[in-house]
Amino acid sequence: MRWTLKPKPSEDKIKQLAQALNVENFVAQLLVQRGIETFEEAKHFFRPSLDHLHDPYLMKDMEKAIERIEIAIENQERILVFGDYDVDGTTAVSLVSSYLKSFYPNVATYIPDRYDEGYGVSFKGIDFADDNGFSLIIALDCGIKSIDHVAYAKERNIDFIICDHHRPGTTLPEAVAVLDPKRNDCNYPYDELCGCGIGFKLIQALGLNRNQTIEDLAPYLDLVATAIAADIVPMTGENRVLAYFGLQVINNNPRPGIKALIHQIKKQTLDITDVVFIIAPRINAAGRIKHGNHAVELLSEFDFEQAQQFASEIEQYNSDRKDLDKHITKEAFQQIEQNQEQERFTTVVFQEDWHKGVIGIVASRLIETYYRPTLVFTKSGDKYAASARSVKGFDVYNALEACSEHLEQFGGHMYAAGMTLKAENYPIFKEAFEKQVQETIHPDQLIPEIEIDAEINFSDITPKLTRILKQFEPFGPMNMTPVFLTKNVIDTGYAKKLGSEEEHLKLFVKQSRSNGTEGIAAIGFGLGNKIDLTTNQKTFQAAYCIDENEWNGKVSTQLRLKSIQ
Repeated sequence: MRWTLKPKPSEDKIKQLAQALNVENFVAQLLVQRGIETFEEAKHFFRPSLDHLHDPYLMKDMEKAIERIEIAIENQERILVFGDYDVDGTTAVSLVSSYLKSFYPNVATYIPDRYDEGYGVSFKGIDFADDNGFSLIIALDCGIKSIDHVAYAKERNIDFIICDHHRPGTTLPEAVAVLDPKRNDCNYPYDELCGCGIGFKLIQALGLNRNQTIEDLAPYLDLVATAIAADIVPMTGENRVLAYFGLQVINNNPRPGIKALIHQIKKQTLDITDVVFIIAPRINAAGRIKHGNHAVELLSEFDFEQAQQFASEIEQYNSDRKDLDKHITKEAFQQIEQNQEQERFTTVVFQEDWHKGVIGIVASRLIETYYRPTLVFTKSGDKYAASARSVKGFDVYNALEACSEHLEQFGGHMYAAGMTLKAENYPIFKEAFEKQVQETIHPDQLIPEIEIDAEINFSDITPKLTRILKQFEPFGPMNMTPVFLTKNVIDTGYAKKLGSEEEHLKLFVKQSRSNGTEGIAAIGFGLGNKIDLTTNQKTFQAAYCIDENEWNGKVSTQLRLKSIQ
């Protein structure tokens, strides 16, 4: 584990902002590190407003998309809302379909089967549309590379509107409209929206035609916030505004489906981390274990009792997913050891009976132990299919592109991708990928890193600071929870291990030179093996986040230790 102190911005910028906001220098430093340098930018950051959202018509092809949907409504055409089976896709489908159904009945949804049809727009889905008289398909969170599929639909007089956020290829599909801020010719001011975010821009534009205000559309933001959290897109700009207000909807007035999921976990107030670790995996579990349709049914259901029924089924899928995930991860570790591949630059493993729905999770699990680009393959029909996950700073999509001669197809982005190949190409590809990564990865990228925002003393941790840090939320990529470094820390004699396998560490710490001050509680998940560094009044340094701990109705400050050394 390497500790990296983020570069300190210029003292002048820090001082000016600290004075303008009347905050400590290190708080101003945190803001400047996040690209916030003026009073106005700080105001936008600390006081998000729905007025900060951009005009949806700034997105290339938005006018064409809205015009085609309005014609479909006028002519009573059947509209099929099509989306991927993960959280981003199923929330997007629920959002657009339930919005359209609020004023137009001829709308249905389609989620491809993860195992039978695979990722993205499918020929089977287009055949379904053709057989059932649909003349317009709105594809969400997929479609940017579906050139052949869109052409196939066109032959059957079915039009496509594509709403995607993945990187386009050199040619775009011949759809009526292609909404994707990552298009080179799209000047939309923010290009980090997720698929559900682009679905929201579509209904925002439709809403303008219906004299609806942004407040009228706010009830849909619980879906958008869930997708933003799950899809790990940057928590900046428009995403931060959408997530901020979406969390308010989740906590105050969520749709029955989300309310039913929260109802099962019995937590009062959810933050973005809860959405990532509690709501998102359950929505994802439907597509992983059974079918993504179950997630859309849950998220589109308006009757709470019925939603509770769907939620309990999804709870079971999630429980099955956890069992599979544990079992496959164990087998993958055994395979790495048997093949003596502990020292490679990549992890590439395969077993034909591994469940395709959890291989992405398994890839992430393997990275926790072997920190390097990771691919987990399983058999899919007569081919092998894999999920890829990467490490910080390494673009796995580019690495796959360099080995694409051995692949049938691939897609994704910097940190996560999917691919298929012919069985006979697996060994050649495995070595080509290892060679490619070995030649292009920086040695530092193979060591997990803790990025530290600022060095502070425990005396800096005041109720005011805790209140300010709370206003940095929601956290996510490019606006991560601040990590602090404090030196000369000692435990006041409380050090103990917690957990069934004594894997966690509980301390009560203070800074050695501040003998008068009370200690602060600190918890280190997975740091139980570091207890020896803290005993017998040894001094150490701690990298940590500042948390609030609620216990028996009392709220106290607690340090969440990332590492100690």
